Amino acid sequence: KSIFPIRDDDSIFVSLASFRDALLCDTLKGAFDQAKHPDKLYIGAVVQNCFGLNPYAGEPGVQCRTGAQVVGKDKRGHDRTEVSDAPADRNGIAEFCGSPEHKKYCDAGQIRVLYLHENESLGPAMARYYASKLWGGESYFMQVDSHLEFYAHWDDLYTNELKAAKSFPKSILSSYPPGFQVENGGILENDPSPGARLCTCEFSTSDVEEKIIRINTGVGYRGDEEQPTQVPFIAAGFFFAPAGFLVDVPFDPYMPWCFMGEEIMLSMRAWTHGWDIYAPRKNWIAHQYRPGRMGLPKFWGSVGRLFGRPGPGFSNILQKRMIKRVKHLVGYNDCCSREKLTEDGDELVLMDVEHYGFGDVRSREEYLSWANIDVDKKKCHSIKWCNNGDLL
Repeated sequence: KSIFPIRDDDSIFVSLASFRDALLCDTLKGAFDQAKHPDKLYIGAVVQNCFGLNPYAGEPGVQCRTGAQVVGKDKRGHDRTEVSDAPADRNGIAEFCGSPEHKKYCDAGQIRVLYLHENESLGPAMARYYASKLWGGESYFMQVDSHLEFYAHWDDLYTNELKAAKSFPKSILSSYPPGFQVENGGILENDPSPGARLCTCEFSTSDVEEKIIRINTGVGYRGDEEQPTQVPFIAAGFFFAPAGFLVDVPFDPYMPWCFMGEEIMLSMRAWTHGWDIYAPRKNWIAHQYRPGRMGLPKFWGSVGRLFGRPGPGFSNILQKRMIKRVKHLVGYNDCCSREKLTEDGDELVLMDVEHYGFGDVRSREEYLSWANIDVDKKKCHSIKWCNNGDLL
């Protein structure tokens, strides 16, 4: 049950999980400056930063480090990377609240923040769990990353798009926003691009991801659709829903160190609780996608340093174990039935799993059939109704 009554005033809570992000301030500025109703916008930010040496009295601090930066080529022509010392991270919250144009939002209590040292980071799924706990009764819940640009009146546009969905108020908007490379202070200019539907998936072949289901885009909108159409998947980097979603589908606090797996779990849990997922017809935000060659810090680097195991290897070991929780719920019987987990000594990953599983409106088996996913054969098949935009 919610500890707050859900307000009926079209207010929006934005969940931001930020890991050592220099664009956090620009993201906040863009969100408020481009909103039609900035007075109805509330932020819940989890800021995971390196605060440097001697950050405050009585705290010795740590030497901050970069991500793996490309510094040249080796003899075989492959990128050669190096991790170096770095200054303390920028505090995007302090920058935003110190801006004369934006201080009023902080003074009004519209910015809620939880600070964590980077070595306390447990990955994006856990940061988003923490951020969800900063919600205070706002009408809508929006989850995004902390490196975005916003189109003018984005708040009004997404709210109206959500209401246009046939299943509203049990509807969710979600997509992978388009990318940007040239930073523009959080402002998305030019005309919004057509939305893309999340209509495809695959079982990952990466050793790190252990055959977890990864989602992706399919056929986009043509531009003449009268209503948004349904998709089977939620993207963790952007979704927008009535706040009742938090009551039905509370975030799972038992997914530390997991970088993959949260999207298929969100999708299945929401759908089985009776929520329908829609792709917005237009993109009113853009996202900075961050390939490794940018050399930005990643949480798995911090995990490695914390445990004295530099690099991503140790974080990957932890993820492989914890992701069994996701696999158990999705139905990977070859590895992750309760009996198999108990036999392997991994039953701890099922802690309180009954509170963060599926609903009783629709079943897991119905979802897998609807999304055309064969877990036993590790195969995602074509989802024609999604690509064709058949389901309103």
